[in-house]
Amino acid sequence: MNKFFLIRKCFRIPPRLLKYFFIRWNRLVFRLNGVAFGRNMRIFNRLYLLMLENSRLRIGDNFTFSSGGGINPLCRNMRGKIYIDRNAEILIGDNTGISSSCLWAKEKIVIGSGVNIGGDCIIMDTDAHNLDWRVRAGIEPDRIGGGYISDIQTAKSKQIIIHDNVLVGTRCIILKGVTIGARSVIAAGSVVTKSIPEDCIAGGNPCKVISYTNGKHA
Repeated sequence: MNKFFLIRKCFRIPPRLLKYFFIRWNRLVFRLNGVAFGRNMRIFNRLYLLMLENSRLRIGDNFTFSSGGGINPLCRNMRGKIYIDRNAEILIGDNTGISSSCLWAKEKIVIGSGVNIGGDCIIMDTDAHNLDWRVRAGIEPDRIGGGYISDIQTAKSKQIIIHDNVLVGTRCIILKGVTIGARSVIAAGSVVTKSIPEDCIAGGNPCKVISYTNGKHA
């Protein structure tokens, strides 16, 4: 047996110990960032958390977030991230689980209770960049205060709402202004650009209703 393998095995931290370490470590990090969270929050492995001035993150009970580490095979070793811009907020209900996803709020993201968000999803309530090339290039003057307009700050944004008991498949992208109705399922790999009603299965790029789970026809 390779001696380097033996050395690595001897000094390897058992996964169970790492699990409990990161659960407690992430709770401390969240408290230090002023996050309000409920009972039994479990975040596995390191999570990227960035909250700017006057931002807010509020999480209900029994929240679970797996962040890389191969816990969810679909995520491989990809870490998750929560980014909340100035004066923005993210609100998450009870019994919700997320795997190695990116949540980016410039205005507001609301995720209900009993929601499952699959691995490697992106949920962002902003275009991230201004659609005017002159602004992106930094040559369009700011009519309000002089100087130059910030590309990211002037990007359009509109809140996202994901209602209770929604299932979002792996590698979905949910964009600004979208509302997903309660109990609906978003198929893996979908790009959601418009709102989806409740009690349906939807998928594709752009995401459209495929069928309803309550007997209605698409």
